[in-house]
Amino acid sequence: MNLAGIDTLAKAPLADGDVFLGGRWLPAADGRTYPVYDPASGEPVRQVSAAGPEDARAALTTAERAAAGWRATPPRRRSEILYDTFELMRQHRETLAELIVRENGKAHRDALAEVGYAAEFFRWFSEEAVRIGSSFADAPGGGYRHVVRRHPVGVTAFVTPWNFPAAMATRKIAPALAAGCPVLLKPAPETPLTALAVAALLAAAGLPDGLLNVLPTDRAPEVVSAWLADERVRKFSFTGSTATGKLLLEQAAANVVNVTMELGGNAPFIVCADADVDAAVRGAMDAKMRGGGEVCIAANRFYVHTDVAAEFTEKFGAAMAAVRTGPGSEEGVALGPMIDRAAVDKIRSLVDDALDRGARIAAQGTVPDGPGFYHPATVLTGVPDDARILHEEVFGPVAPLTTFTDEEEVLARANATVHGLAAYVYARDAARALRLAERLEAGMVGLNRGLLSDPAAPFGGVKQSGLGREGGREGIEAFLETQYIALDWPTG
Repeated sequence: MNLAGIDTLAKAPLADGDVFLGGRWLPAADGRTYPVYDPASGEPVRQVSAAGPEDARAALTTAERAAAGWRATPPRRRSEILYDTFELMRQHRETLAELIVRENGKAHRDALAEVGYAAEFFRWFSEEAVRIGSSFADAPGGGYRHVVRRHPVGVTAFVTPWNFPAAMATRKIAPALAAGCPVLLKPAPETPLTALAVAALLAAAGLPDGLLNVLPTDRAPEVVSAWLADERVRKFSFTGSTATGKLLLEQAAANVVNVTMELGGNAPFIVCADADVDAAVRGAMDAKMRGGGEVCIAANRFYVHTDVAAEFTEKFGAAMAAVRTGPGSEEGVALGPMIDRAAVDKIRSLVDDALDRGARIAAQGTVPDGPGFYHPATVLTGVPDDARILHEEVFGPVAPLTTFTDEEEVLARANATVHGLAAYVYARDAARALRLAERLEAGMVGLNRGLLSDPAAPFGGVKQSGLGREGGREGIEAFLETQYIALDWPTG
């Protein structure tokens, strides 16, 4: 595969096919294909092979055959392959960013930032691969020893979303390979090309055949059900909506599959009376507009103290109205198109509902004329608590603002959701900020910071926002089993 440009992946079919199985590029077993679209124009980028259940089973058999050899591979060698992949991603960052813009639509600067973030998972877990250890200790009662071993969980299956086509793949692939597990990956149907490029880079870095199998498809239920119904799959990780996550949990339960779920969010963004308003505005732009707002940890509900509400609204509104919207490939564009027409329609329905309930548009940007799935950056004020936009994940560039006067009041409102992925607090008083953070029902909290994600930190939520953690030292734990051996020696 030519990694110097995007022609092979984005403009013309691969020579043999798009299913990466056992180190080879193959067509779907039944020859099915489907189109990948450019959100900036609504036009198809190209046809992609559509894997089916036969491909899913073949990939599983291939992964199972490769498992023993990878499990026996020294951690240092696994580490070297991951680190070499990190270096290759950095070398090809412009190619990968252009590919993300092409199939996802996000602004080039966001795509480039995603590639850097995605690559860091390979560097971080290349370092964690050599830190998987066992322990040996005397039993407290004496007479024998305790040996505690860590070993790979086995074949892993992943389903990733379209909003971060590189990072959501590497955040799962890197720790699994570091732990010694083979991988089955079904990328989002909207954005399969980036995942295929990552597979090509891993192969170029020396990953043995069969350890990463990537199955693009527009018939996800058939592929995923084939995996979850098979007892050989011992780990399943999903990033996506809470509704879909619940259905997949039911399927995984049949074989008691170890699961990690990163599901929906409804993040509150709290601006206290003593906040540095300018810093809060910068943080709000980061937390709301990264990736066009199509981010699970995006700020979804803004609670601003009445003492600073006017100043924050004016400055935040000016920043949002100034956002340049257009095709992600154009220089200076900060907000690209949404992923598809359905996404725009949902955002509009949430905005219309809020307006019908008495909210008003305080500031709004513009969108380009012509094709593409665009929605302007928008600030709403006077949003009542019963508006749908405060209870549903907007997944777009709309910021609903409400005010508060009391700490207990804002905590109650912020926590009044089934979700608990992320939250943000701006306050100069460190005691107040920490007090709020500790009482917010969220797996991650940004204090005076609008950017949360870091490969070296655990990512995940509470309540119906998911199970388990990805990234950080905790990230590799999901791919390891613990075995205890009671050890004694004959004395005679």
